[in-house]
Amino acid sequence: MRYEARGTSGEWSSHGPRITGVRARLRDWALAPLAAAQRVRRRVAYAGTRRSCPVCGRSSRCFLPYGIVPRTDAMCPQCGALERHRFVWLYFAQRTNLFDTRPKRLLHIAPEPCFRDRLARHIGAGYVTADMRREGVAETMDIMNIPHPDRSFDIVYCSHVLEHVPNDRAAMRECARVLEPTAGWAMLLVPITAPHTDEDPSITDPAERLRRFGQGDHVRRYGPDYVDRLRDAGFVVEVVRVADVAAPSAALRMGLSAAAGELYHCRRAVDPATTHHAIP
Repeated sequence: MRYEARGTSGEWSSHGPRITGVRARLRDWALAPLAAAQRVRRRVAYAGTRRSCPVCGRSSRCFLPYGIVPRTDAMCPQCGALERHRFVWLYFAQRTNLFDTRPKRLLHIAPEPCFRDRLARHIGAGYVTADMRREGVAETMDIMNIPHPDRSFDIVYCSHVLEHVPNDRAAMRECARVLEPTAGWAMLLVPITAPHTDEDPSITDPAERLRRFGQGDHVRRYGPDYVDRLRDAGFVVEVVRVADVAAPSAALRMGLSAAAGELYHCRRAVDPATTHHAIP
């Protein structure tokens, strides 16, 4: 299994043909002029000021529809950021130390195209991208067995990956293990689409997974009890909602609809006894 980007939006898949090495570079080189032309056409077609993307900093007339069941006002036509990307980037800028000048080590699992180059420029040598098999990342990595020592990273960021992972609890424990325990933090995001987490490892047929879990390569649907899994893995969890970081008018302008979901800001529990107490 791998966790790899589809298109510019940062959606993740665990299947599909792998394009490697020279072929990948030649493909990117050949498609670069077309991609540049598409970006120019989009900027002209969507010129306006009604919507503003905090990721790329550009304004647009509207955001594009996106999704298996298309959502209106979803994807930035300039950088491809979806609702959750714009939400998390705003939170990074307002409420974390990600963009200060201190050196840090950031592990970015299955990096989204709209984030990757921006984070690489800001973090520099401490920015580590990882994926199971995808080209263009620094390390090939199984999130259930991260090949780094304890306390290796100041930040771990992993979005919409765990719903693809057979043993998500092991993956969460690994993220906690490699996180620096004093000031380190993690952002482990998943779609919440059920009243309670629903999983069945015996289901392997993509059609049945689509029916049961909403996507052919998902192995579960998460409910609000996802937070309990994070706490069981050794995290103290703060649940962040759009209203915590943006006034209604600003949220509308940035397209932070209900599809933006919730953020789960995680720190390692200092003591096991604190694992089940969320940050106030």
